[in-house]
Amino acid sequence: MRHPYTIREIARQAGLSTATVDRVLHQRGNVREGTVREVHQAVKDLDRQQAQVRIGGRTFMIDIVMQAPDRFSTAVREALEAELPALHPAVVRSRFHFRETCPPRDLVSALEKIAGRGTQGVILKAPDVPEITAAVGRLVAAGIPVVTLVTDLPHSARLAYVGIDNRAAGATAAYLLGQWLGDRPGNVLTTISRGSFRGEEEREMGFRGAMRADQPRRTLVEVTDSDGLDATQYDLVLDALERDEDIVAVYSVGGGNHATLEAFAALGRACAVFVAHDLDHDNTRLLRERRLSAVLHHDLRQDMRRACQIIMRAHGALPEDSPVPPSAIQVVTPMNLPPGTETAAPPGQPNRTTRDSPNPRPRNA
Repeated sequence: MRHPYTIREIARQAGLSTATVDRVLHQRGNVREGTVREVHQAVKDLDRQQAQVRIGGRTFMIDIVMQAPDRFSTAVREALEAELPALHPAVVRSRFHFRETCPPRDLVSALEKIAGRGTQGVILKAPDVPEITAAVGRLVAAGIPVVTLVTDLPHSARLAYVGIDNRAAGATAAYLLGQWLGDRPGNVLTTISRGSFRGEEEREMGFRGAMRADQPRRTLVEVTDSDGLDATQYDLVLDALERDEDIVAVYSVGGGNHATLEAFAALGRACAVFVAHDLDHDNTRLLRERRLSAVLHHDLRQDMRRACQIIMRAHGALPEDSPVPPSAIQVVTPMNLPPGTETAAPPGQPNRTTRDSPNPRPRNA
């Protein structure tokens, strides 16, 4: 084990003799497995205590920059604020820069202003385009670590990516659709908020590859560039449904699920299987109403905690650690919603009923 502690320090922490600790550290044998675990745990405890001393009283200003629908931005804000006490004794202060839709230059401008004002780090959800990649490079060159969230910028200078394996998520969605549809004929609608988001592109690729291998007879109909916004999503989905009467299922990569369901309802058609992403307020409500079949979810609070810790580690406030693994993909159905999941809309937003619609009638009605 690599560590900076003396045998005496480890022995005191573990409550063991120095001779026993010496045998464990140098693998001399004749030590019970339980004792070996106690020594390893003592080293971990010392690491944690050292980190607590190192970060005690330090304040970290972290900027969260995101292009996403309000429902997801709200979920990220709530997840971060819920995790702030767990980062004690460090004090983490956050500034939020959220946009539902905007040209890349607006995000670049926001990043440049952050750099000029000063920050300890940036958590970023943005399209994978050259302008953003270049802006990330300038931040990192200025000593500001950047962590990408949910969707990656793999060719940028970002420090780390935090989120799920998006290709695996897409393949998981294909598996679920295949199991639930069985031998029922019909095509599948895939909805993407914008193709420039790397995470959504990878989900779609994973989905398409798995569908091609396991259900080659089904046609995949793609709807994109809605930015996940209900009003735009409704019109795009309605057009797709009118063009293809064989669509019976949906894989929602980028959101706007309430609008998608309303487009089905406007034409008097049923959606047999609907797989979506993220337990935001809208999806939680739709899942409880059993209008969604499943939501592919990941622990957003854990993601935000990891992102903050990566930034703190970049400033030497936490010890080095192994690379961050992808977040676990959880399949949530109406039967296994996490305890305490709220159904109310976020503050300032009205609660929707199933009758509410961004456009209550089809255009040709």
